[in-house]
Order: sequence, then C-alpha cells, then structure tokens
Amino acid sequence: MEVKKILVSQPQPASDKSPYFDIAKKYGVDIVFRPFIKVEGISAKDFRQQRVSIPDFTAIIFTSRTSIDHFFRICEETRFTVPDTMKYFCTTEQISLYLQKYIQYRKRKIFFGVSGKLDDKQLIAALTKHAKEKFLFPVSDVHKDDIEVFEQYGIECTKAIMYRTVSNDFTPDEPFDYDMLIFFSPAGVNSLKKNFPDFNQGEIAIGCLGSATAQAVKDAGLRLDIQAPTTQMPSITAAIDTYLKSSNKKK
Repeated sequence: MEVKKILVSQPQPASDKSPYFDIAKKYGVDIVFRPFIKVEGISAKDFRQQRVSIPDFTAIIFTSRTSIDHFFRICEETRFTVPDTMKYFCTTEQISLYLQKYIQYRKRKIFFGVSGKLDDKQLIAALTKHAKEKFLFPVSDVHKDDIEVFEQYGIECTKAIMYRTVSNDFTPDEPFDYDMLIFFSPAGVNSLKKNFPDFNQGEIAIGCLGSATAQAVKDAGLRLDIQAPTTQMPSITAAIDTYLKSSNKKK
C-alpha cells in the first residue's frame, strides 16, 4: 500500500534540516509530529512520600534537560534553596549547559560525559574522583537507567522519581487517518492501545526505534514493519526511507 500520511510520535524537530522533511519532499508524504506520551511532574506531596530529603545530598546526576527542570521545580515547591556548594554531573555537555537556566554556570562545580551514557569513561572518572559525595539521581517513573554501574565504583547514589510519563490522549474529534505509525518507546505503544482499544492495524505500517519498543509492538499483538537501528539502517529515518522506496514512487 502506498503511504501518504505518517505519524511520528515525537515533537516536531526544531531545525528544518531534519531528515524527516527531506523524506516528506522526496516521496510526497505528509508527516505529522504528534507525541503519544507527555511528561508530567509529580507533586511535592508525592515526592515527600518517597522519603528522600534533598538537603541530605551534595551532588546531582542529570541525564536530560527534563530531569533538570523537575529537580529545580521540586526544590522550589519544597522551599529548598540549592546551595552554591552543590556539584552537578551530567551525561553530556549539552545537558550541563542547560543548567544555566537555573544557576550561575561558571561559579559552580559541573562535570559531564561525552557519550551520553552513565558508564561514560569521562563521567565515571569525575564521579570516582568525588566518590565521597552523596549523589541524588532524579528520574522518571519509567526510567531505564541502572545505578549498578555506580555501585561497582563505590559511588553512593539514590534514585528519586520527580516526573512521570503519561499518555497524551487524543481528542474525540482528532483525526487518526495514518498509513504509518512510528514509535520510540514502549510507553508510546501502550498509549496507542489506551487511546484506541479496538485498534485494527490492517495495512497500516508500524515502525519503531529500539529493541524494547519493538518488543512492546509485538507484545501488543501488532505487526512490526520497520525497525531501527540495524547495520543497514542506523536511524529510524533511514529505515522509513528504505520502506518508502518499495511502497512509494519518488516525486
């Protein structure tokens, strides 16, 4: 079946140089960016129920800008003033620079990794050097990060849920007339089933990024037509392009 309309379950790219726009022009398809999930901060009351006291910690580990936003939000709602002595450890420099929204960047002790992973050599080296600190790790309710990587280096770390991923529900009058659906997390697949419990895939193509998401598609009883990354298709846009080559004619 020729694909005419694709739903990409992520926010629209900020840059017009995104490969998605190249694909839309190349094959004459309509690409709609519409997240199936959204992030909501937990309340200060729910946070307190975790019995985690932010003043007890001397360093924070961040893996995303979202975790930074909700850490400082919780601090504000619990009326805790973050001391100038707090140390910050981020998985990338880009994430660390986002701290400028809340602190005087040059006057704080900030460390970051290169790869974006928790076991990044540069990040681990910084954490090990400051292993005597008490680390707080703000996460979501469906986080994938495992603190075991820290434990093997003698780094004391405590997870604290500060935000949650919830379904971004469709409105009754919102059209759902797509020929292809692209997912990026198991939560997105779950949201599809929640919004459309009687969803019949039929000829609709489904693609995903990552093995966990692929398994969620299969567990939902759906047919998986596109998966990335693979050796031949390192990105989801490359996988979409390959699929459209056989289903659509180039304009």
